[in-house]
Amino acid sequence: MGDVADSAPPAGTRPVRAHCPGRVNLIGDHTDYNGGLALPMAIDLGTTVHFVPDDGRRVLLRSEGETLPAEVDLDVGLDPQRLAALEPRWARYVAAVVAAVRPDHGGRGSVRSTVPAGAGLSSSAALEVALALALGLRGEPLTVARTCQHAEHVATGVPTGLMDQLTVMAARADHALLIDFSLLSTAPVAVPEGTEVVVVHSGESRTLDRSAYATRRAECEAAARAIGPLGSADAAAAASLADPVLRKRARHVTSECARVRAMAASLAGGDPAGAGACMTDSHRSLAEDFEVSTPALDALVAWLVSQPGVHGARLTGAGFGGCAVAFTAPGALDPASLPTPAWRVRAAGGARLDAAT
Repeated sequence: MGDVADSAPPAGTRPVRAHCPGRVNLIGDHTDYNGGLALPMAIDLGTTVHFVPDDGRRVLLRSEGETLPAEVDLDVGLDPQRLAALEPRWARYVAAVVAAVRPDHGGRGSVRSTVPAGAGLSSSAALEVALALALGLRGEPLTVARTCQHAEHVATGVPTGLMDQLTVMAARADHALLIDFSLLSTAPVAVPEGTEVVVVHSGESRTLDRSAYATRRAECEAAARAIGPLGSADAAAAASLADPVLRKRARHVTSECARVRAMAASLAGGDPAGAGACMTDSHRSLAEDFEVSTPALDALVAWLVSQPGVHGARLTGAGFGGCAVAFTAPGALDPASLPTPAWRVRAAGGARLDAAT
């Protein structure tokens, strides 16, 4: 924080503090880029960027979780090869956001985050959105989300969907967010009182640029060329695909969208057991039809659903490691007693920008 306090802002600018939550997806994975449905919620773990503009032509950020700072020139540009060469690795996200936002001034700042990296809780989206707001990006949630999604594509080379950025921008406290990606519309769904959401790490970290995420997306695109957008296709259309791999991928997306609808209805109707059953069925589909689970995640989900008071559980995020999410009765799981990191999370509001001193 010394670097921030020692920087004198230019005339007409003020220090800012931007906060962005992480997110956990209750159900609906690999549906966003297929024009389907998802039911994520923002969480009370987040990333805060404290930024002081100056008259320079670079952005310098220090993070409590990183040894080396991220130092980026304002003219860095959205060149994937140039960004891929930046070190430390987290500077690639900073550079992509700087290039996407194109601020007219540099500055210095600090980053603090309680979102665990590599857990599937959108630590990258939380950093991207918080930094974009701190650098001056303004607009409707969808506008900001698309800008930060583009930054992530360039920073990682992975064609991720829009769910993470849109969720953390449009979230409402105490609610999950039903997103229809065919319309890019959102609707809040209250999380019932008397329930808890617990996120449990599998012990396997994951990074999407080292996973088969891009392969899964390509497989879905191949299936869509035959039967149309998977998010609006039905089970019969998915079953008509001759290729067994594409058939499985399409079956996951079509059945997952149906489960999202069913879980949203269960939450609205105060039926936690029904909501939990949708989550457990979702995990089975992600493991068997979409093949993005791991033995560690499968074992963790099986253990979670065997515990008294756990209504259901599933892997959360894109898979390939990371966390499982459990929907439980109050006190059913004690995060402090589990052998891997775990967090009891609440549904939080979306990203916000505050004046800072």
